Amino acid sequence: MSTTPTATPDATPDAARTAGQAPQRYDAIIIGAGMSGMYQLHRLRALGMSVRVFEAGSGVGGTWYWNRYPGARFDSESWSYGYSFSDEILKAWDWTEHFAPQPETLRYLEFVADTLDLRRDITFDTRVRSAAFDDTAGLWRIETTTGLTAEARFLITAVGPLSAPTMPKLPGIDTFKGASYHTGLWPHHPVDFAGKRVAVIGTGASGVQTIQEVAKVAGHLTVFQRKPNWCAPLHNAKITPDEQRRIKASYDEIFARCRESHGCFIHKADPRKAMEVSPEAREAFYEKLYGEPGFGIWIGNFRDVLSDEAANATLTDFIARKIRARVKDPRIADKLIPKDHGFGTRRVPLETNYYEVYNQDNVELVDLRETPIERITETGIRTSDRDFAFDIIIYATGFDAVTGALDRIDVRGTGGLSLRQKWAEGPRTYLGLMTAGFPNLLTLVGPHNSATFCNIPRCIEQNVDWVTDLLRTMRDKGLTRVEATRDAEDAWTAHVIELGQKMLFTKVDSWFMGINSNVEGKQTRTFLLYSGGAPMYREKCDEVAARDYEGIALA
Repeated sequence: MSTTPTATPDATPDAARTAGQAPQRYDAIIIGAGMSGMYQLHRLRALGMSVRVFEAGSGVGGTWYWNRYPGARFDSESWSYGYSFSDEILKAWDWTEHFAPQPETLRYLEFVADTLDLRRDITFDTRVRSAAFDDTAGLWRIETTTGLTAEARFLITAVGPLSAPTMPKLPGIDTFKGASYHTGLWPHHPVDFAGKRVAVIGTGASGVQTIQEVAKVAGHLTVFQRKPNWCAPLHNAKITPDEQRRIKASYDEIFARCRESHGCFIHKADPRKAMEVSPEAREAFYEKLYGEPGFGIWIGNFRDVLSDEAANATLTDFIARKIRARVKDPRIADKLIPKDHGFGTRRVPLETNYYEVYNQDNVELVDLRETPIERITETGIRTSDRDFAFDIIIYATGFDAVTGALDRIDVRGTGGLSLRQKWAEGPRTYLGLMTAGFPNLLTLVGPHNSATFCNIPRCIEQNVDWVTDLLRTMRDKGLTRVEATRDAEDAWTAHVIELGQKMLFTKVDSWFMGINSNVEGKQTRTFLLYSGGAPMYREKCDEVAARDYEGIALA
């Protein structure tokens, strides 16, 4: 690793498009200019490293660049979500809502990029197609879909856990003559739903947010529900001037509170167990949480509701009764209540009047378990029951989670080992940040990392800071190669699985378990998260570093 840049700060590798020209060389290449890629770029610059970020989009923001669908917004409190590392940014930026909408979040990330002058080291509109490690040279060489090539000592992936959109496997998708969109690839121009016949396929987090907005203006909205999800109220509100002052004065306390909680949210689990209190006290506690903003009903609940089936059943029953009270037609309410998993055992979408949508005359619910889609037609959708005509079809069909974005890059380690093949039966990692056989590859927010089940910027900062400290140590000791040992990888993977088995997450099918019916080979259940919580994960990472990076081969 050089301490002076091997490429000038404003150098661009675009010249590498010229046939026969050697690839531009850097100390580090980062894939992705979302929250993790931006912060990692900032930290590595401070080490004096030359860094190039490759970003498929035309701007910074990652998730908040791509997901522009109606209603897209935080489900973390905005003032707990932004970066914490810069007092300048914290003082300068005012959040306008407790749960900020996508346009504001994107403006925030653009503000950060401008404040830190990040764009000069980012190549936009450039998707990485392949990355191969040259064992002799000790370098990663990347190729992009634009023909651009580059190489670096270190390759850092910052691709995000939910960034590989998936479409359903339905015949006729390309034949529809109306407009169609995937929520994760939303156009940059406004989409007018007023008076239109609109279909939404999917009722996960993006589907819920989209449905509750489109229903306000569409002539008729048909929701095609594949499987119902448990949802809870968001209770969003504008931030008042007095609240803004209190937030600005309390950032140290806010981030300390996040640091102590299991998922780095402001919500901390209640120390009691659900069955330790009377039914009346339990009901009152659930009622209190249901009426409060954010994820408290999910992760600020009794400490055993996500690990004990009897405890979870009491919460599940409470939420089911809430749905029945909010939806007028009992038959529709029943269709909206999941029967195959308890509340919180999949990721919980937060909503604003979502259930009330189904009381509107212009909204129809189609349960695909009863009448599955047979094909997309030129004019709409055909189910086993009837033909529907639409002007617009929205696919809220989710992502190939956590490993999907890495699967879409041909990553090759020592001896041409394919990362996709190595992880075919489930990921194997050390700390969720590296994997044996792939030297100098560091996977921010990777599988088996606490950042995949977290108020993500809080865990991003921990990931990036730990990686930066590792690379600083290597620089100071004149080391150029880092790789997890097989034994350490085996032990960490076993630790992740053992912890996961204690949670109800692992008892149901969801993207937490690597299940995606839209992706070939993603029907095998394998736990992708780290369920031990961010404090335990941070402690494990700190222990590894304190023990001279135990489990990591440095050379």
